[in-house]
Amino acid sequence: MLDFLNEANWWCLLLLLILAFLLGWFLSRWALKNKYKSKLEECERQNTKLRNMTNTKANSTFSTPKVSDDSNTDNEIKAIKTRDHGGVAVTNGNEETKDPPKLNFDSFGKADASEKDDLKLISGIGPFIEEKLNGIGIYTFDQISRFTKEDIDTVTALIKFFPGRIERDNWTKQASKLKK
Repeated sequence: MLDFLNEANWWCLLLLLILAFLLGWFLSRWALKNKYKSKLEECERQNTKLRNMTNTKANSTFSTPKVSDDSNTDNEIKAIKTRDHGGVAVTNGNEETKDPPKLNFDSFGKADASEKDDLKLISGIGPFIEEKLNGIGIYTFDQISRFTKEDIDTVTALIKFFPGRIERDNWTKQASKLKK
């Protein structure tokens, strides 16, 4: 009889442990759901903002409504788009457009996508900058390792972001070490 009671106590203890585990698991799931609910709502707000930014009506020129019929049209306020989504300056019809600088591929060589290296291995180059570099014809470590000062200035002007990044992160030295 004593063995039966001892065995029953073990089964009760095991059942209590299982119930405690399940209760803890459900409470943690509930707590995590509430914790990340606010972050999910913030992401949805950001997505809505991004969708609104790409809306064509938001990018067009608007004028304020006239106060009266006899008001002068010179008093109208118009919004003029000066920057694109990436921060790139947008030229108006009144401004003279400058041609972008041309790369001198003779100084550092040409390459194509079939020879592409993973430029993200260079500190300071992420997926965004790698895409920009590929867009202007720079695909390999060998090309970057042969940059001259003029090439660096031209590339900086062409990718239109992060001025001084190439010198500061010393891309040419890193590319020399990484090239095959």
